[in-house]
Amino acid sequence: MILSIIALLGGIIAASPVIIAKKPNAKELIDKITPYQGWIGVVLAVLGLIGIIQMILHLSAFSLVWLIGLAASVVQFVVGFLLGYGLISQYVLEKNETAKEKGQQLRLKLMKYQIPAGIVLIVLAVLSLVL
Repeated sequence: MILSIIALLGGIIAASPVIIAKKPNAKELIDKITPYQGWIGVVLAVLGLIGIIQMILHLSAFSLVWLIGLAASVVQFVVGFLLGYGLISQYVLEKNETAKEKGQQLRLKLMKYQIPAGIVLIVLAVLSLVL
């Protein structure tokens, strides 16, 4: 349940431009969780990476549920990487200039998917909380 709440918060931050455009009064709530964006992103990126690895290891269980799990893990990783890039860059990539440059290139490629991925992550988090 806590992981679903973290995913929901990450989705809200990632999709905040759309949410604020539709509900301007949501800006106050989003402003309260934005300072934690980096840490939420790092947690989501790690959970997404773990989920992707688990899905690959359990490839023999290929089914619709497996595909949904893989998609959810990929979305978590993308949103987490985008939200947590500042902290990831500061603590992990800082010592290696090549890794930092490649990380920035990946971030720029993924930026156009931030809002759609945030919306998908919100839906997946709500579904996991309900189910």
